[in-house]
Amino acid sequence: MPKKFFITTAIPYVNAAPHIGFALELIQADTLARYQRQQSRPVFYLNGSDENSLKNVQAAEKAGEEIGAFVARHAEEFRELSKVLNISNDDFIRTTEERHVLGAQKFWQACNAAGDIYKKKYSGLYCVGCEAFITEKELVDGLCPEHRTKPDLVEEENYFFRLSRYQEQLEKLISSGELKITPATRKTELLKFIRQGLEDFSISRSNERAKNWGISVPGDDSQKLYTWFDALTNYINALNFASSGELFNTWWDKESERVHLIGKGITRFHAIYWPAMLLSAGELPPSEVVIHGYITIDGEKISKSLGNTIDPFVVVEKYGLDPVRYFLLREIPSGEDGDFSLAKLEQRYTADLANGLGNLVQRVLTLIDSNLQGELIYDSKLEEVSVLEQIKITEERYHQHIVEFKLHEALADIFSLITSPV
Repeated sequence: MPKKFFITTAIPYVNAAPHIGFALELIQADTLARYQRQQSRPVFYLNGSDENSLKNVQAAEKAGEEIGAFVARHAEEFRELSKVLNISNDDFIRTTEERHVLGAQKFWQACNAAGDIYKKKYSGLYCVGCEAFITEKELVDGLCPEHRTKPDLVEEENYFFRLSRYQEQLEKLISSGELKITPATRKTELLKFIRQGLEDFSISRSNERAKNWGISVPGDDSQKLYTWFDALTNYINALNFASSGELFNTWWDKESERVHLIGKGITRFHAIYWPAMLLSAGELPPSEVVIHGYITIDGEKISKSLGNTIDPFVVVEKYGLDPVRYFLLREIPSGEDGDFSLAKLEQRYTADLANGLGNLVQRVLTLIDSNLQGELIYDSKLEEVSVLEQIKITEERYHQHIVEFKLHEALADIFSLITSPV
């Protein structure tokens, strides 16, 4: 039986409506899931919503809405986006669901039982946009480089996770390829970061700072789980980790390829924090972390925080689903940043789909109608060896590009046959 394939997207904050950047991630993961199904592999494709963060609370306050109703409304928008984009996901998990809450608390208890959680007083610079502490040396002109906001100075007593204990194991996992990092350039960056020394990180927030929103720390109702410690466990909580159910034992095992597809801004959380947490809890780490770049507009990252988002619902309604899926996969280099504009979408639509594919189909149908009385007849004697060889070579290249997460090049391979003079 082919090895099982479990793939997830990241779960986005629901502090605002979805933008085109997350649509790209959904479509990329969907492409990999559909490809693996075509290879006759059992596939489970998961996405969801991250609802327990402080930035969600702040957005709800700004909108004048009750937080529970606010996150529920936006979570439904993300669920609807998957439908509009024809995403073939098998489940959608919300981090306010009971299966997630119970699973996150069980996971905390497992790490605590391993001796990897302790409490201490701490002060540091905290970026709400990143939902993470950042250092002075990471700031650019005193601002978070990702969100261009000034971080808050935070001082309080929190629980910490002993990340430093897992430095050697993480370096070995990544350097050996047991935890595969795609593309390879990200692997080099991660190993450099690990070798500089890993520091323990805070995994809880006081109720006051969390504004009484989130999952309570087991045994300490004065603290809430840090959103990243909480959110990362969604990947196994959707598989009923809390009850160690059949789904978990089926899909998070050695016979499954366990893949996370994420944006480059959250690489550290998925390729360092999450594997270490899993090791602490006595569970398998991911098999692979696949990292895509950002969609940019005029070279600037699309961001809800920066307010330069593009509504994917509007774009799909105007241009249709298939052109939008095609454009995002073809125009945006899978592992790098790529610029988005409606002008580029229209240009690609006309050149590739209308003039390229459309004209080819029209010519072939015309030939069938005029020469074969409208009946398509197969005869091996009509096959040209050179054409068959070109198709074979292109197919091999196509499969390799999919495996290497070069989806844009895989599509280019297909279109090379459409535009070939042979």
